[in-house]
Amino acid sequence: MPTFKLVLSDPVSGKARQFEIKDPLAQRFVGLKIGDEIDGVVLKDLIELPKGAKIRITGGSGVEGAPMHPGIPGPVKKYILADSPPGYRPPKKGMKKKKLARGNTITDTIVQINAVVVYPKDYSGPPAIPLGAKELEKKKEKTEEAAAQ
Repeated sequence: MPTFKLVLSDPVSGKARQFEIKDPLAQRFVGLKIGDEIDGVVLKDLIELPKGAKIRITGGSGVEGAPMHPGIPGPVKKYILADSPPGYRPPKKGMKKKKLARGNTITDTIVQINAVVVYPKDYSGPPAIPLGAKELEKKKEKTEEAAAQ
């Protein structure tokens, strides 16, 4: 019985929200790979997405904190010689380090799933994850400032 934390990002608003996903909804994510898209209707109980919106899996991390790596096929853990993200950001150019990484497939040992909302091409409505009060106030100030100039 897997339980995941889904971090859903919205490219329109630039915001992200975290959801707790339990069975039977969690079973729909098991077996998916990084880059796979699923219909946004599966999250109708958690968040209201626009009609035709999809969810693209962008990554995740396992129980031990190792990130999912798109270049490792299957539901495995491997040590890789990393020289770039995900999993390692070198302090100097050219540095490499041996790091533990997970494969690109979601299993029950994955704790967090990162995903992004993919809107339909002709969508022009409000964002699925709305801006907060502070962001709306800043946006309003910027538009007033631009109109004054």
